[in-house]
Amino acid sequence: MATTTTTTFSSSLSLIPKPNNPCPIKPLSLLSKPFFKPPTLSLSHRVSSLQRTGDHSLPSIDHIIEEDDEKPREECGVVGIYGDPEASRLCYLALHALQHRGQEGAGIVTVNNQKILQTITGVGLVSEVFNESKLDQLPGDFAIGHVRYSTAGSSMLKNVQPFVAGYRFGSIGVAHNGNLVNYKKLRADLEENGSIFNTSSDTEVVLHLIAISKARPFFMRIIDACEKLEGAYSMVFVTEDKLVAVRDPFGFRPLVMGRRSNGAVVFASETCALDLIEATYEREVYPGEVLVVDKDGVKSQCLMSRPESKQCIFEHIYFSLPNSIVFGRSVYESRHVFGEILADESPVECDVVIAVPDSGVVAALGYAAKSGVAFQQGLIRSHYVGRTFIEPSQKIRDFGVKLKLSPVRGVLEGKRVVVVDDSIVRGTTSSKIVRLLREAGAKEVHMRIASPPIVASCYYGVDTPSSEELISNRMSVEEINDFIGSDSLAFLSFETLKKHLGKDSKNFCYACFTGDYPVKPTEVKVKRGGGDFIDDGLVGSFDNIEAGWVR
Repeated sequence: MATTTTTTFSSSLSLIPKPNNPCPIKPLSLLSKPFFKPPTLSLSHRVSSLQRTGDHSLPSIDHIIEEDDEKPREECGVVGIYGDPEASRLCYLALHALQHRGQEGAGIVTVNNQKILQTITGVGLVSEVFNESKLDQLPGDFAIGHVRYSTAGSSMLKNVQPFVAGYRFGSIGVAHNGNLVNYKKLRADLEENGSIFNTSSDTEVVLHLIAISKARPFFMRIIDACEKLEGAYSMVFVTEDKLVAVRDPFGFRPLVMGRRSNGAVVFASETCALDLIEATYEREVYPGEVLVVDKDGVKSQCLMSRPESKQCIFEHIYFSLPNSIVFGRSVYESRHVFGEILADESPVECDVVIAVPDSGVVAALGYAAKSGVAFQQGLIRSHYVGRTFIEPSQKIRDFGVKLKLSPVRGVLEGKRVVVVDDSIVRGTTSSKIVRLLREAGAKEVHMRIASPPIVASCYYGVDTPSSEELISNRMSVEEINDFIGSDSLAFLSFETLKKHLGKDSKNFCYACFTGDYPVKPTEVKVKRGGGDFIDDGLVGSFDNIEAGWVR
C-alpha cells in the first residue's frame, strides 16, 4: 500500500553568504570536499537482495503490536542524503537500518534533474512500501526519508512522512522526529488566519509556519518557523537545490552527520544508518543548529541561543541500536555499564543470568561479567512474528508473550535465575515473563531492570502511557515485586546513573524518571486506556477518540 505524488516548483531560492554565527560552532571541513564524484559501487544489487530475502527480523521485539505491549516506543527515524546519484537507494537502505524506530509507515522524497520533488509513502515496513520499480521512480542526487511508529487508524496513510507541500516560492519536503508540545495552539492560530490542514500531524504546522514567514533567504524561514516551536524536533528538509537539517535547542532527539567516500553528506537519526551505507560518522548536529547543504558545501547557522541540552536518556536505555553512537556515547558501552551497576548495587545468589531479548541483552552481559555468573539464552525471541496474528478461539493464557518469547527449559529448570530487562512500564508483560520462566522450571526468578523506575509520561516524541498507568507511579518497588511475582526486584539507581554520566549528566532529560520537564507540557497528548494516538498528531478528529488534549 503506497501512494506516489509528484510536485513541481520554481527554482528561485538561493543561499546568501553565511552571517556571523552567534553559536559556538566550529567551521566544517565539508566545505572543501567535492559532492559529485561518481559513486564507488552500485547499490542496486544490495537493494534487490534485501527485497528478495524479505528479512523482517528487526532489532526490537517490542514494536510488534500486542494489546498489552508495554514498552515505550520511539516515534520515528529520519534520513537525509545530498550529493549521490543513488540517493533514493541509499535512503532506502538507511531506513532499513532505522526500522526499529518505526514499523508502521515509511516514505522517501527525492529531487530529480528537473528540480521536481517526487515522493512515495506507504503504510508498512520499508521493504513492503518500496521495491525496485518504486525506487526507479525516485531519481535524483539528494533525498530525505522517514520511518514511523503509530497505532493503526483509518487516516494513517495521510500522516505518513515525509510531507511535501507547495507555497509561493516553490515546494518543500520535511521529515520530523519528535513532538511539539504547543502544537494545538499553533494550529488553532494558523487556522484562525485561514490555513487549511490536510493531516492531523504537528509536522504540518512547521510547513505552514515556513510558508507564512517573510524572512529571507529560505533557511531563515526555517529558523523563523522553529523559533515558534516548543518541544522536540530533529528534522530534515529538502527543496529544489538544498538539504537542510535542524535540531531543537534542547537536543531531545538524536541527529548525526556523516559523509560517504564520494563526498555525499548524510544525516540520520542514528549512526547505525551511516554504517550500513558506508558513510563515515563526523559529528552530531548540535542542539539549536541549522545545517544547510547545497552545491557550495555545508553552512552552519544558529537556530537560537542554546540552553543546557536535554538529550533523551532512553536512547541509551532502549531506543537506539547497541551498535550506534548516540549523543557522543556508545550505546553498547552504556548498557553494559548499566548491567555492571546492577550487579554491584543489587547482587543476588544465582545460577544463571538471562535477558529479555533483544533490548536487555547487553545489560545482561554486563551483569553477568560483573557478577561472575554465566550468561545464557534462557529466552529465545521469534523473528518471524508478523505485525498481526490470529489468536486461538479458546484463549491461551499469556498467548502474546508466548508467541514472541520461548523459554529454554534446559537453561532454566531447577536454577536460580536473574533476568535483566531494560524497563518496566505497566508491569503486565513482566508478570507474564516471570510466570513463563517458572512454568519452565526456574527455581527462583530475580528481576533486574537496567533503568530507574518510570514514573511520568514523555511529551517529546516517545509514546508512553499516561502517568496513572505507569506501575512505578502507583506502587513501591516491593509492591511491584509482589505484582509481577518475582522473588526479588531491583532497578538501576537514578543517582548512580547520573554519577556514571559524570559531567554530561546535566545534558540529559530524565523527565520520565522525575516528572521534571525541561519544556513544560501545557497542552499535551496522553494515552488513556489505549487511545488511538500517533507520534506526531492524532488519528481522526479531536472529538472521536478516547484520549485527548489536556491542559
